[in-house]
Amino acid sequence: VFGNLRLPDVVGKPTFRDVGAEWFNLIVEAVFGTWNGVVRAVNEFFLLVPKKNSKTTNAAGIMVTALILNRRPNAQYILVAPTQNVAQLAFSQALGMIESDAELMKVYHIKEYRKELVHRKTGATLSIKSFDPSIVTGAKPSGVLIDELHVIAEHSNADRVLGQLRGGLVSQPESFLMTITTQSERVPSGIFRSELNKARKVRDGTLKLKMLPVLYEFPEKMVEDGKWRDPRNWWMVTPNRDKSITIHRLEEDYASAVAASEEEVRRWVSQHLNVQIGIALKHDYWNGAAFWAKGDRPLTLEEILESSEVVVLGIDGGGLDDMLALSVCGRHKDTHQWQLWSHAWLHEVALERRKSERQVYKDFEDEGSLTVVKDLGDDLAELCDFVSQVVGSGKLAKEQAVGVDQSGLGMIVDELVYRGVDKDVQVVGIPQGWRLTSAIKTMERGL
Repeated sequence: VFGNLRLPDVVGKPTFRDVGAEWFNLIVEAVFGTWNGVVRAVNEFFLLVPKKNSKTTNAAGIMVTALILNRRPNAQYILVAPTQNVAQLAFSQALGMIESDAELMKVYHIKEYRKELVHRKTGATLSIKSFDPSIVTGAKPSGVLIDELHVIAEHSNADRVLGQLRGGLVSQPESFLMTITTQSERVPSGIFRSELNKARKVRDGTLKLKMLPVLYEFPEKMVEDGKWRDPRNWWMVTPNRDKSITIHRLEEDYASAVAASEEEVRRWVSQHLNVQIGIALKHDYWNGAAFWAKGDRPLTLEEILESSEVVVLGIDGGGLDDMLALSVCGRHKDTHQWQLWSHAWLHEVALERRKSERQVYKDFEDEGSLTVVKDLGDDLAELCDFVSQVVGSGKLAKEQAVGVDQSGLGMIVDELVYRGVDKDVQVVGIPQGWRLTSAIKTMERGL
């Protein structure tokens, strides 16, 4: 069925069988071959595929195929696009496939104003929608395809919507959820990060789920060694090569990105080679990060206080929409190595003022390193509770023990004094800006 569909935007309107790529034929085989009419052996499919590999066209083709093969009366199939433009493109592809086949035109009613295809006899529908929380209202779909999850993940309620879509799929044994996405243009966060990490764990065999992950990304060692930069290796993450894209064309585009800016290089590489922004692409990058990431398991504050001969504190505070942060650094009593524990607090007003960062904040909150407070003052109270714990351990340095911003944290300093810190001897103002260079380099070397 998929092979007989025609590509509406290619000269001559050839079929997928004539010009389609074998890699996606195998995906189609997996999606429909894992349903035997009674149970579905695999109900989730996660594809990480770079741009220019016929992602949206293939997505439209597989959902039209699902609609054709469906036997359930009034079944719902939904293709969720990140934007109106992408939704229109996907609908145009799906519509073109139907219009290119006289027999299909007899069977399906087209509601172009709703971006919807309706089977005239069964009432089954394929709806193509841009992302919005309303798409889950009353939905019990037989199949859902999510296009560009990394863009959708930037919405503050993306995780809730995805959870409700999953819940709606449970009632129908043949239902499936498929995600086709490129890598994120920013450091992965929110539901995209969690779904990608889950797919990687399934791929690597450390997590067992009824999921098929197909991830076109370089092995971790190649990323660390920088071998992804060699165009001779780009074929590895370009499954549609020599069809919708060529390696030579990618080389030309990459040269243009290099000539433009470092920011454009990062964007291009993340989208066309699926290289994850972070350590490999050095975006918002601190030189110590690579060594920090190689550290052992996280230490608790209690462990640091127990194993250290002496500890010092660093405190940084901002306004209502900035973080209040505490770091506790201890020197191990046997190895003399530094050990660090940190925590931050954020007022919930920041979640409204910085909506684009909400998913990032949630990631930190989920891992336990950030607390979002509702009432002003709760953050300072909790911070000073930790300070009291340190003071009570007897391990706080006798002099220059607490570093604070020189510009002044009057209320915090007053509270520190109340908790037993000697303002004149133990509290020291830390210069900011370029004068922090020495401390930063010291921390890098410590790592």
